[in-house]
Amino acid sequence: MRSAWVRRIFFATIVPLLGISVGSNISEATCDFVGIFNFGDSNSETGGFWAAFPPRPSPFGMTYFKKPSGRASDGRAVIDFLAQALGLPLLSPYLQSIGSNFKHGVNYATAASTVLLPKTSLFVSGISPFSLGIQLNQMKAFKAEVLELHSQGKFSKRLPSPDVFGRSLYILDIGQNDFTSNLATVGIEAVKNYLPQVVSEISHTIKELYAEGGRTFLVFNLAPIGCFPAFLTELPHKSSDLDEFGCMISYNNAVIDWNYMLNEKLRQTRKLLPDASLIFVDTHSIKLKLFQNPAYYGLKYGTRACCGNGGGSYNYDKQLFCGNSKVINGSKVTATACSDPQNYVSWDGIRATEAANKIISWAVLNGSLSDPPFPCSLRPLR
Repeated sequence: MRSAWVRRIFFATIVPLLGISVGSNISEATCDFVGIFNFGDSNSETGGFWAAFPPRPSPFGMTYFKKPSGRASDGRAVIDFLAQALGLPLLSPYLQSIGSNFKHGVNYATAASTVLLPKTSLFVSGISPFSLGIQLNQMKAFKAEVLELHSQGKFSKRLPSPDVFGRSLYILDIGQNDFTSNLATVGIEAVKNYLPQVVSEISHTIKELYAEGGRTFLVFNLAPIGCFPAFLTELPHKSSDLDEFGCMISYNNAVIDWNYMLNEKLRQTRKLLPDASLIFVDTHSIKLKLFQNPAYYGLKYGTRACCGNGGGSYNYDKQLFCGNSKVINGSKVTATACSDPQNYVSWDGIRATEAANKIISWAVLNGSLSDPPFPCSLRPLR
C-alpha cells in the first residue's frame, strides 16, 4: 500500500515537471524483467567500492538509508529507483560478502571505475581497479558458479535461477572517469584521442553479455561534466568559457562529441545483434536541464554541491571531500552536508542527490530519453 501511495504522489507531482504525458490515466511503468545486472561507476554503485575499501563515511546515505549505504549520494541512486519501479529489490553489490541477495541480479559497479584498464600514462591515480572488463569477468564467474550449483542440485534463496540471466535488464552506466580522470593534465584534445577505444570496449562488453544470454541493454551516455561543481573548480577554464547557466562550454561540447560517438557505435552493434534490444539512454539531456534550471524541477541549486567545505559558489574543495576531515591552522575541519539535500542537484560536487536521481530515473522509465524506446508498457494504477 505504501509503495502504491508513493507512486501516486510521484505521478501527481514529479511527472508534470518532467513534461511526461500519460493521458487521462495515472500510470506506472511495468516490464517483465525478473532481474537487473548493472555495470558502472559511482553513478550507479550500491556499495561496491566501500565493500572493497572500507569504511563507509558519513553523511552518505543520510536521506533514505539514514546511515552510510555505500552509495555515492545522500540516498538512492538511479539504479535503485529503476529496480523499485520494476518491482525488484535493491541490487546488492557483488563485492559485499555479508547480507547480499543476488536472486534478482547483481550490481558490479564501483566508484571511480573506468571502461579501459588504468594502465597507460593517460590515467592518474584515484580510480578503481574494477574496470568494465573486470566487472564483465565477475559477471561471467558469477553465472558459471550459479549454473554449476544448479547442475549439482544445490539451490539458494539468495542466488538466481538459471533463467534469470536471459530475462534480466543489463545496464551500463560507465565512462565518466575515462573522460575526466586526466582532463586537467592532458586537456580535451588528448582525451578525445582515446575515446574511440572507450566506446569500442563498451560495444565489446555488450557482445560478451549477449553471448551470456543478455538480450535487453540500457546504455547511459555521459553527463554534462562542464556543469559539475567539482570540475568547475578543478578544470582550467576562462570566464568566457562559461555559458549563461555557469557551465563550461568547451567541456560540455566535448561530452556531446563523446555521446554522439557512443550512439553511433551502438547503432553499429545493434545490427550485429538483431534479436537484442540495445537502447541508448540520453541521461545527458535531463541532467543538463537539471543544472540549467533546477527550479523547474522543484530544486534550488544547480552548480553548487550540498556536501563540502569549499565555500564560494560551488562548495567544493578537492582537498577536503564530503565526509572527510583535516586539520587547518590547528583546527579540525570536516566537510559536512547541507541540511536540505532535497533542494540540490549535486550531492558532493561529482554525484547527484537522491532528489535529482529520482527525476532522472523516471525520465528514463518514461522512454523519452531512449533510442529506441525503453521496452516497457504502461498500465493504470490500481
